[in-house]
Amino acid sequence: MLFYHHQSHNPPYFLNVFLGIDPFGNFIFGDSFQPMHAQGIPFSDTGFFSGLIEGYLDRREDLKPFYGRFPSLEAFQEQIADKQREFPQSHRIRVSEVLSQQYAALKASDATLEHIEALKDSRTFTVVTGHQLNLFTGPLYFAYKILCAVKLAAELSEAYPDCHFVPVYWMATEDHDFEEINHFNFRGKNIRWNREAIGGVGRMDLEGLEAVYETFSADLGPGKRADALRDLFKNAYLKQNNLAAATRYLANELFGALGLVIIDGDEPRLKELLTPHIEKDIFDNLGYRSVGKSIDKLRELPGDYHIQVTPREINYFYLLDGLRSRLVAREDGFGVVDSDLHFSEEVLKSELRAHPERFSPNVITRPLYQEVILPNLCYIGGGGELAYWLELKDYFDTSGVVFPMLLLRNSALLMTGKQRDKLEKLQLDIKDLFLDSDRLIEKKVREISEISIDFTPQREHLVKQFQSLYDLAGKTDKSFLGAVKAQEVKQLSGLDRLEKRLLRAQKRKLEDSVSRVRDLQDALFPGGSLQERSRNFSEFYLDMGPALFEELLEGFRPLEMEFSVYTY
Repeated sequence: MLFYHHQSHNPPYFLNVFLGIDPFGNFIFGDSFQPMHAQGIPFSDTGFFSGLIEGYLDRREDLKPFYGRFPSLEAFQEQIADKQREFPQSHRIRVSEVLSQQYAALKASDATLEHIEALKDSRTFTVVTGHQLNLFTGPLYFAYKILCAVKLAAELSEAYPDCHFVPVYWMATEDHDFEEINHFNFRGKNIRWNREAIGGVGRMDLEGLEAVYETFSADLGPGKRADALRDLFKNAYLKQNNLAAATRYLANELFGALGLVIIDGDEPRLKELLTPHIEKDIFDNLGYRSVGKSIDKLRELPGDYHIQVTPREINYFYLLDGLRSRLVAREDGFGVVDSDLHFSEEVLKSELRAHPERFSPNVITRPLYQEVILPNLCYIGGGGELAYWLELKDYFDTSGVVFPMLLLRNSALLMTGKQRDKLEKLQLDIKDLFLDSDRLIEKKVREISEISIDFTPQREHLVKQFQSLYDLAGKTDKSFLGAVKAQEVKQLSGLDRLEKRLLRAQKRKLEDSVSRVRDLQDALFPGGSLQERSRNFSEFYLDMGPALFEELLEGFRPLEMEFSVYTY
């Protein structure tokens, strides 16, 4: 198994119970567990990724200027050399010390503590993923991101044994979009934390989560696995001081045994390292100019490439307790949106030097912050994230910061054995379920219908008939060609309408089969979207117990870039 075994500092008892780890650090599943069956599907066959991301995965020549190296095991050798040469040793010492302080109140695993200490060594590198502070992890892909980082670090450790690789989860503690993170879905029910929120979410207290706990606890029902989830929620959200601490505790309990290192960038000593880059953005508009040029170049490319984010002239917020608002330039200096705060240029520079923690990066500058303070080789993210990273290469080059490899995170679909049996009985391929619902139903009806619903032969016959009329018109009166063309279009359209009517009639006749196909797809793709974007890990933990994350970790192949389908 590819995960970290360190025994001198045992993980906390609850983590052992939750993950199912024996006293020797090995995962145990119990007699009732049957290993999951995994199947890979190319990302391009799923239909859930943008043209930009599909172009990136296909390594389209016109996209190569927008990233550094495409992720492969071999390409990491040069990436390691670049980062080792450019990354200051002083930054290593500082980030290791800050992480030790951030972990002071946690019972970290030996693997995590060794990783934090190893960051001081010039041969240690990170692979990073980041995510918002979603309540109780939010959607499944929170876990997929982290497991992908853990697995990639393990694979790199095998390929480059002279180096040390650390999986890192970057908590988006300075984000202020509370509505995106204040809920999670459990068995189709939206469990929501209702309260007013202002400022960076990581600094929020946990008022009101007792009611959320009571709701979730009641919905869980009885059983040891349900009790483990109750304890996890209670210890994370009812016994910590703020949302950042709660999320750090939660992620550590779930993934700490795998060596995950969790970092909070809302920290003065780390922000201090970013200060020169903050100055260039605020006073020289470097981010605005560099990213703007890249966006212009992307827009010139063939293909409908959606621009994910647009830079502002100043890409930083001013951050205080209860406040995170944009810094903006004014005729007489600088101001903070929705506040009375005002600074002259000289005063703002003094404020930055004295209080760098008050300057919070936005979506454009946060990636640069991450790469400035970490010896990072690769960023792991979803399609939307990679799309905006592809806008940043020129900004990194101009800033003198090594641009990381960009890896599309693992995605997965989890299905029960019963659902797999239904799939086979319906004579569907798993790829069929990724089709649009209407297309899937139409495909299935055409397959099982006792009569042909394909009028292609009739169309071909009609076209041949009209070809003779075109020949005749050409030999007699060419003005007749328009009338022939109009009649051809009319009759072909008539055939299309007849085919659609026949298809609708067969759908009604085969309603039982149609309903079973639709029900299966709806169960696996809630709301017509990927399962991982809505459902919470807790549902699957109740089914699989501690095997859930271990089996996912075993099955993920980050550098193969495939969508994984698991049957349990």
